[in-house]
Amino acid sequence: MLIRYSKILLVAAIALFASLVAFGNITDYGSNFAFVHHVLLMDTIFPTATIKYRAIDSVFLHHAAYIFIIALETLTAVLCWWGAGRLLGNVRAPAAEFNRTKNIAIAGLTLGFLVWQVGFMSIGGEWFGMWMSDQWNGVPDAFRFFITIGVVLIYLVQRDDEI
Repeated sequence: MLIRYSKILLVAAIALFASLVAFGNITDYGSNFAFVHHVLLMDTIFPTATIKYRAIDSVFLHHAAYIFIIALETLTAVLCWWGAGRLLGNVRAPAAEFNRTKNIAIAGLTLGFLVWQVGFMSIGGEWFGMWMSDQWNGVPDAFRFFITIGVVLIYLVQRDDEI
């Protein structure tokens, strides 16, 4: 039982994290929008960088991208909360049933991994050169987030035996 409860708590911890991130982005929209704005403008990367042609100058698209990010963070939170709830509701179920109820939590964790690895590390960090910015470099934070989520995902998908 301890392993099952441990998995539920770790999924809930990621749900809490994603909830706080989404809440912060919604309630402090302007401050956090500045991050997306500068990353997409590429105005703080190395002055001699030759990738500046990738910059997006449209403020409308900056808002659209930021709203999309918030939606994905929110969906990550919802799926993880829902998944943790389903797991908790089946904590005493036979192993096969408990293992089948992991699918929503797996979806939430996978989405969270993709948001921070693909969205922030790959697109923000590499495509828009975010790593070159002293002020708007979110790569180290994104790395911590997706590694943590990945570890929880790997732990969760380990098959549970009968209790």
